[in-house]
Amino acid sequence: MTEIELYDLWCSNATDDNDLQTELNAIKNDSEAINDRFYRDLEFGTGGLRGVIGAGTNRMNIYTIKRATQGFADYLNQEYSDPSVAVSFDSRIKSDVFAKAAAEVLAANGIKVHIYSELMPTPMLSFAVRQLKCQGGIMVTASHNPAKYNGYKVYGDDGCQITLRGAEIILEKINSLDIFNDVKSSSFDEELAKGNISYIGEDVIEAYYEKVLAEGINTSLCASSGLKVVYTPLNGTGNKPVRTILSRIGISDVTIVPEQEMPDGNFTTCPYPNPEIREALELGLRKCEEVKPDLLLATDPDCDRVGIAVPSEDGGYVLFSGNEVGAMLLEYICTQRIKNGTMPENPIAVKTIVTTDIIYSIAKEYGVEVRDVLTGFKFIGEQIAFLEEKGEENRYIFGFEESYGYLSGGYVRDKDAVNASMLICEMAAYYRTQGITLLQARENMYKKYGVFYHTLHSFTFEGESGMNKMNDIMSSLRNDPPMEIAGLKVLKFDDYKTSISKDIAGGTETEITLPKSNVLAFFLEDGAKAIVRPSGTEPKIKTYFTAKAPTHEEAAALEARLAEDFTKVFN
Repeated sequence: MTEIELYDLWCSNATDDNDLQTELNAIKNDSEAINDRFYRDLEFGTGGLRGVIGAGTNRMNIYTIKRATQGFADYLNQEYSDPSVAVSFDSRIKSDVFAKAAAEVLAANGIKVHIYSELMPTPMLSFAVRQLKCQGGIMVTASHNPAKYNGYKVYGDDGCQITLRGAEIILEKINSLDIFNDVKSSSFDEELAKGNISYIGEDVIEAYYEKVLAEGINTSLCASSGLKVVYTPLNGTGNKPVRTILSRIGISDVTIVPEQEMPDGNFTTCPYPNPEIREALELGLRKCEEVKPDLLLATDPDCDRVGIAVPSEDGGYVLFSGNEVGAMLLEYICTQRIKNGTMPENPIAVKTIVTTDIIYSIAKEYGVEVRDVLTGFKFIGEQIAFLEEKGEENRYIFGFEESYGYLSGGYVRDKDAVNASMLICEMAAYYRTQGITLLQARENMYKKYGVFYHTLHSFTFEGESGMNKMNDIMSSLRNDPPMEIAGLKVLKFDDYKTSISKDIAGGTETEITLPKSNVLAFFLEDGAKAIVRPSGTEPKIKTYFTAKAPTHEEAAALEARLAEDFTKVFN
């Protein structure tokens, strides 16, 4: 069908949501707007669906949600004899509506549904899948994206986001479905009354809290440490669980940023609710100027990632990167578990390929094996599952990615900002009792291992033309890779899509054993690095730069040269 034909079909059939009809009527004579909404289907992959909320096949709405859920239901009924699914949702616009729509489709397909009665973080969805022994899970969230977005994450029976194989099968089934005629659905209230849909109980929530608390190392010193915290959930799901955990470990001096305390899918005070960027933390930083805490915590809307800021020497507050927090947590966990006698034999830490290389130095110091995986926390969760299959899950001590996602235990298989918030506060409390600030602890780490400076640059390409340009850029870099960046020779070039690693100087090639992915990595002289990949959930190309030097100033200057030279190709 053409875009206009699809538009007419939706005008006639998308009658269950008045907002969609209003939008369709508003674009009646706007061919560009119609094309953008109907030129493609939202792409389903291992990250599920993510897109702008609205009418059309290229939008997040109850029809695209129900079609995806029908495909998921067909997959589950094919793979399992009596499947059940856990469902959760965050504070975003229509998240609760989409979650109920998914539940209605699952129930109509004979699949038992366990759904939270209120918004809950992503890690608590992963936990519910495992705790309730479900065969799948659905989390309605668009993580840190602007308010106009929503998303739909699918989980497997291990609590990880769906595998590559699972995503391919589900996509095939979705593509075979007519969005209006092939989707089964039923009444949420009727299925709830019949017991085919049930609310997840407090026992599951409490069991989650107990697992998080079990990951503490020195929580007993928190109450007497005098640690003062400012916390913002950025109008998301973290408000209750993070505050509950901090209270239970004895962190009682917690000030909440009032404007960002309650759920609000419009994110009016932080249009881009991403704890990686300073703008999202501005209100929290203002509250810090008033309260003068030891630490600012900020969790994203689905509370799977956390950012921090700490007092600086000039009286202000400085933000730490995800790489820095992850590296500091790993060293803290290693030193304290060795000290307490709880370090397992042959411990393992897991990181993604775009995450800081300082981890290798820290791991070598404490005898920890490092495993590199593709970008996406599901691959870290997968490594935990591999260990569990061999009865060695206790070897896993920590996993993290540069985008502010951390996890220290195997009780969930996704990044967990509740767990991370507890560990960060415990680490800060411990150092405080030693007379050391987090800023000093970071500098001690850099003095010991050298300064690793990392930055992420994102380039947005909206619409169909943008998607085409993204593909052209990746093809150009893949087929004609640069041999020098900012005056530094490229020593090695890794193409994760072809699974080939090229040693430029030696002229040899070796196989990359990770799953295929559209990622290119350029390894340069002096430990510098550039990695480029299209986002799996947004119309963006992301570039990651690493610069290593003796001082912050030298490392920052080198990174600036790398970014200026390499990103010319994106203009």
